[in-house]
Amino acid sequence: MKAVVFDVDNTLVDFNKWKDAAVEAAVMAMIDAGLDLTPAAAKKKVYEIYEEKGIEYQEVFNDFLKEILGYIDYRILASGIIAYRRAREGALVPYPHVHLALLKLFRMGLKLAVVSDAPRLQVWMRLVSLNVERFFDVVVTFDDTGKRKPAREPFAKVLELLQIAPAEAVMVGDWAERDIIGAKELGMITVFARYGDSFGTKNSGADYEINDILEIVPLIEKLNQAQQPI
Repeated sequence: MKAVVFDVDNTLVDFNKWKDAAVEAAVMAMIDAGLDLTPAAAKKKVYEIYEEKGIEYQEVFNDFLKEILGYIDYRILASGIIAYRRAREGALVPYPHVHLALLKLFRMGLKLAVVSDAPRLQVWMRLVSLNVERFFDVVVTFDDTGKRKPAREPFAKVLELLQIAPAEAVMVGDWAERDIIGAKELGMITVFARYGDSFGTKNSGADYEINDILEIVPLIEKLNQAQQPI
């Protein structure tokens, strides 16, 4: 193996936990600023907007207030956005052993990369916040291909930039229908990040599964030993 490619959300960082903490803080701040809605009803509406327009949608609180009030109350909007950003910074932490795993892979001489469906700025903001950006040789985001996984374009792009063949790369991700299927169809070795699974996936279809990101290190060592000539 010459490279390991990672998804970001729910593979390097617990995205669902981080997002929920930020939305919870925003909702409570908007209620404190005068929004007449229960926290549960407000969160439900926010997530309905995310469901319709995508989890990265940046105008979610504008749309939320338009739907609830019929207009944007900027006192309430500002309160929600500031609370969201503050909570986001505090809740955005990597899964255990992420730094150690990346450091070990880096010292093994492997190229490291990211392929994500999120927009470019959001991906880089997360990598820098996690303090792991220095480990990655290549970062491919939605903005680089205009396609989301499992389309072949994001995977093909990361392999092109790494200048390696599909069989020389391992793809690690938490979403079987996107991370695993797309990479496998292209010929990459696939590893399902069971620890980040939020769908209750029973059969990931991956070549391997890990319950801790640190398990990727002995797995790569094993794969490389198996490829050495006898």
